[in-house]
Amino acid sequence: MTGQADLSLVAGEAGAPSGFHHARVINGVRLHYVEYGRGPLVILLHGFPEFWYAWRYQIPALADAGFRVIALDQRGYNTSEKPKGVRHYRMQALLDDVLGLIHEAGEQSAMLVGHDWGGAIAWSFAMRYPEAVRKLIVLNAPHPQRFLEELRTLPQLRKSWYVFFFQLPWLPELFMRAGGFAGLENILRRDPVRADTFDAATIGKYKQAIAQPGALTAAINYYRAIFRGLFPGQKQQTIRRIDTPTLLIWGVRDRYLDVRLTGGLESWVTNLRLELIPDAGHWVQAEVPERVNALIIQFLRTPKATPTRGTSRASGSQA
Repeated sequence: MTGQADLSLVAGEAGAPSGFHHARVINGVRLHYVEYGRGPLVILLHGFPEFWYAWRYQIPALADAGFRVIALDQRGYNTSEKPKGVRHYRMQALLDDVLGLIHEAGEQSAMLVGHDWGGAIAWSFAMRYPEAVRKLIVLNAPHPQRFLEELRTLPQLRKSWYVFFFQLPWLPELFMRAGGFAGLENILRRDPVRADTFDAATIGKYKQAIAQPGALTAAINYYRAIFRGLFPGQKQQTIRRIDTPTLLIWGVRDRYLDVRLTGGLESWVTNLRLELIPDAGHWVQAEVPERVNALIIQFLRTPKATPTRGTSRASGSQA
């Protein structure tokens, strides 16, 4: 696989571009991010249990393609601040972090790319702040309305068992920390279709990030906050139609999210391009980085995206 050369472009502290680390107080919380390149602004939002380094293959590719890239450590993750209490991880706070980051960058809008939890935030951000999103790209993260619908089915309930487990106090943290985060290592080694997707050095960086004081509880609090918002009497997220040009990239062999979640979006996302990658799973941007990079860059460069549905051969991204 090519892509190891990309890592040399992001050499430095924990693999970051030297001199491109930043930390700012945004939305009342000190947030760390990595910035690279010049041009139109692209913000990258990672998922669980990752950090900005999840985009190690995309950062240099996007910068080389003429974009200014900001990869955020979301609140609670890695070296970003970790407010105590579930309420600090409600969706609105996460959305306001992104909006504040756009403004901190001196812009009124950006192109938004999110994976997993970052994708959930990206979907919601495009609904809440449509004027602030020029283009939306989501990787293996379901539209919130489709996820609620599919969560009523037994197959997706089985895949999402961990969401319910994470509602328990302290036990999920104990489970995740056991054996020096052996469970995290097992996930990163087992889940990808290609066994060498995460090497030992990369897994070590992921462990180091989630082992930061307070980081694990903060990351799990994302699940606790969203789950509590589903109960009657709680303020529900408003599902609004998304008219922003949207690209949904989906590794079909996802252990956690059924590919059926990519269907039935027409009434909620009016300008959608769907790309299914049969030989990739949940960690699609690390499993087939060249293919994902090509899809992202092509979509960002297209003046006016039109709705399409495609199947991308993952083998085409292998060197």
